Amino acid sequence: MSLFLLVSFALLALLGIPLSVSLGLAAVMTLWWFDLPLSMVAQAMSTSINSFLLIAVPLFILAGQIMERGGLSERIFDAAEAVVGRFKGGLGHVNIASSFVFGGISGSSVADIASLGPITIRAMTTRGYPLPYSAALTLITATLATLVPPSILIIVAAASAGQSVGAALAGGLGPGLLLAATLAIYNTVIARRRGYGSLSRHEYRHSLRTLMRALPSIGAPVIILTSMFSGIVTPTEGAGLAVLYTLIIATLVHRELGWRDLLPLIIKAGHVAGSVLLILMVANVATYLFTVDLLPQKASGLIGAITGSPFATLILMGLIFLLVGMLMDIVAAALMLIPVLMPAAVNAGVDPLHFLIFMVASLAVGLASPPVGTCLFATAQVSRVPIDRLVLASTPFYLLNLTVLVLIAALPQIILWPAAWLTAS
Repeated sequence: MSLFLLVSFALLALLGIPLSVSLGLAAVMTLWWFDLPLSMVAQAMSTSINSFLLIAVPLFILAGQIMERGGLSERIFDAAEAVVGRFKGGLGHVNIASSFVFGGISGSSVADIASLGPITIRAMTTRGYPLPYSAALTLITATLATLVPPSILIIVAAASAGQSVGAALAGGLGPGLLLAATLAIYNTVIARRRGYGSLSRHEYRHSLRTLMRALPSIGAPVIILTSMFSGIVTPTEGAGLAVLYTLIIATLVHRELGWRDLLPLIIKAGHVAGSVLLILMVANVATYLFTVDLLPQKASGLIGAITGSPFATLILMGLIFLLVGMLMDIVAAALMLIPVLMPAAVNAGVDPLHFLIFMVASLAVGLASPPVGTCLFATAQVSRVPIDRLVLASTPFYLLNLTVLVLIAALPQIILWPAAWLTAS
């Protein structure tokens, strides 16, 4: 039954049918072929989105849209440049820092590239960084938004896996910081060795004015994440706070967003969120079929026979995540892989939260990888760098990503300590 579903899904996807529609049609065909009640489609789809937590998804997407249109992202970039632009490789660090901060509000890697990408690439090339290197660094730093809270993928994955969304979001902070630090070290070494980038020569007064100008924008992730992890608000309420705060800053402080601009932003955010939630709905039907077919138990037995430790289990699963993430939408991939592989990981002694964040980190690599990486194509579009040149320039960063994944698999404390500390209250 599971094989029939997966083969049908692959064939429909190869025909160019959208992934969510392909998965839904494949699930209906499987139910019909194996004489199972078709009423399960409506039941499973309605159950999957009957969650207060999932309201956070469209709200965080809307917050990212407001930041992009309201000038907050540009001010975040200016502030980061004022702090580290005077150091060698500084604009590369600005790229990393601004993506980290922006990801702490929007939770979307594609939104990061759309808003910050043109700014960072233009600034880096103006200061003497090669265009392919600038585009490649922008591509990889954008994936930080998939790890840094409030990651939309983590929210959806945690809700699907029945795990605490707050703990999962906090758990993503450790890998996000590790990846950002790794990229910063590499950027420093390369910039010094190859002489990339001229230094910013702003006076300290200018830098201070820039920081003060950007303070309301920088305050957004601080206020939102602090309120969430302190227990003052839930992740969903935090998403509402993100929309309210960014809207106030964009309209009343920066005054770059008019109230007439709000409706198109809401519609655009609704389109993006609708595609994510539709995938969640049809994936729940597939999960039902996997459960009826006992696929999780079969996968658990097979993986248990091959591997003998939690680390080996995660490395094997990491290879699966990387391969699947390179071939399909990572939200759909996560929702299909969780019910199949999570029981096997838990049986092997892997903490459920460790598995969840490791999976997200692995799938995030797929966002930047050929052949269907969404961020890869978005970066190629905003930078005007051909796909093949962009992939070649990104190769060292892919290797850094893989190194970080191995560390995450070997050291679960990278995930579990931030989760325990930030959610202790």
